[in-house]
Amino acid sequence: MAGFRTHVTVSTICGVLYGAAIKPMGFEPATAFLAAGVTGVGGMLPDLDSDSGIPVRELTGLAAAVLPMLLIPRLTNAGVGHESMIVAVITLYFLIRYVGAYVLRAASVHRGMFHSVPAMAIAGLVVYLAYDSPDVKIRLALAAGVMIGFLSHLVLDEIYSVDFNGVRIRLNSFAGSAVKFVSPSWFGTCQCYLMLGGLAWLALRDSQQYLK
Repeated sequence: MAGFRTHVTVSTICGVLYGAAIKPMGFEPATAFLAAGVTGVGGMLPDLDSDSGIPVRELTGLAAAVLPMLLIPRLTNAGVGHESMIVAVITLYFLIRYVGAYVLRAASVHRGMFHSVPAMAIAGLVVYLAYDSPDVKIRLALAAGVMIGFLSHLVLDEIYSVDFNGVRIRLNSFAGSAVKFVSPSWFGTCQCYLMLGGLAWLALRDSQQYLK
């Protein structure tokens, strides 16, 4: 299994390449930079279920800082006042940083559904819904970015589960536990797909207002 530092390095490289790739497509430099950033963050997200406290602490701290910022355009469009917005951002920070971290440690299992293709789609939908913009292309670019970073983590874990010993290839106990669609726990799998379905429905409803 790849280490946390390896995942950060690879997802950061993916982010730089992704940001550079979408800039010529008509996106503003700031959008390309933001897309690169969420791609880098996406590569760390599967480690939210880590048995070690370090990834969880670092990632929840990062998520607590990034998610409220992504929500600022949505709060602005909703007519939330300046003071109320500050309160909302601070409240979200503490909820994600402390309450969210506690729930993750209590409810998640390492290499469970956090390490899966449906979880990758959930990450993309969360970013799509969090960032409110009349330009759907920007939202899709950010959602795609976090999914690319997430996928880099899953693929790396699968690569590190293969032992190349001369011409003989051996799989360790983690093989097939990252790039998957279901987990041994049907309860966890059902929860994941229910969340995915709910977020997909919200994203569809949210997009319809811009397609009218």
